[in-house]
Formats: sequence, structure tokens, C-alpha cells
Amino acid sequence: MTAPRLLLLVLAVLSAAVVGASALAVVDARRPAPRVAAAVPEPAEPRTAAVVVLADWDRRRAAAWAAGDPDGLAELYAPGSRAGRADVAMLRRWTARGVRVTGLRMQVLDVRAAAPGGGRWELRVTDRLAGGQAVGRRTRAALPRDGWSTRRIVLEQVAGVWRVAEVSPARP
Repeated sequence: MTAPRLLLLVLAVLSAAVVGASALAVVDARRPAPRVAAAVPEPAEPRTAAVVVLADWDRRRAAAWAAGDPDGLAELYAPGSRAGRADVAMLRRWTARGVRVTGLRMQVLDVRAAAPGGGRWELRVTDRLAGGQAVGRRTRAALPRDGWSTRRIVLEQVAGVWRVAEVSPARP
């Protein structure tokens, strides 16, 4: 396996492990990203609200990666989030090598959510990396598709908006 292909495979696996949050539909990262996290909508069903929040979060994360914007990416995470620090560090390593990740798309199979309470919201999300490209000075390569994985995602409400605080493997 060549070094560029190995690097792409590592990005795909690490990205899927860090992301953890996705939408039921494939999300298009070409729309511009606002600099603040989305407020949670008020539908009656927690799952519906979670899907909306996660779709917007994924779109903004993909836009931050495509722009090589570590500050914009950090704003998607709650203060002190290990997942956020890891994601920002990974983005910085890629941009330092002159590589951007464009068209990053996640596909969600399932979202389970309890009603949010006390400024925290716990979700169980099954998703996978569905697409993206690594774009360098002279190269453009599709990221390999990821396998389905299920994670526990904890969102925290910070200044009235939901941000990812924790990402961990989901227990069966």
C-alpha cells in the first residue's frame, strides 16, 4: 500500500471514530458554515430533533474541514471535549501537509435519543463515512468508504447551542 493511500485510509478511520455525529441523509458540505452551533429545534420527538441537529453539525464540520478552519471546527465542540481536541489536531496535521478534505459526507443508519435534560443530551448514533476527497497540490483521491459503527454521543448546551462534548463506543 502506498503512503498516500495509507494516509487516506488512516484519515477515513480516524474521521469516522471522531465524528460520531451524523444525519439520516447524506449531508452536502458545499453549503457555507455558520460560526456558531445550531440551536436545538422543538419537535415533539427527541429523535427528530437529534437528526436535525446532527445533520447541521455534520454539514458545518465538513465545511470546516474543507476550508482547513481549525477555529471553526473547534466551535462545534463543547469546551474541554477530547473528541474536539483530537479532531482539530487531525485537521491541523492534514493542512500542514497541504491536504484538504472536501465533500466529507456521513450517512446515518440509526439515531436513538432521549429527551434532552439539564443542558445535556445523550444520543446513540450508527453511521459511516460515505464520501469525501483528499485534495493536495497535485493529487485528488476519494476517501474509502467506512463501515457502520455505533457511538454514544453526548451533546452539551453551551450559550444556548448544542455542541459535541463526548464521543465513545456505544455499549450493546
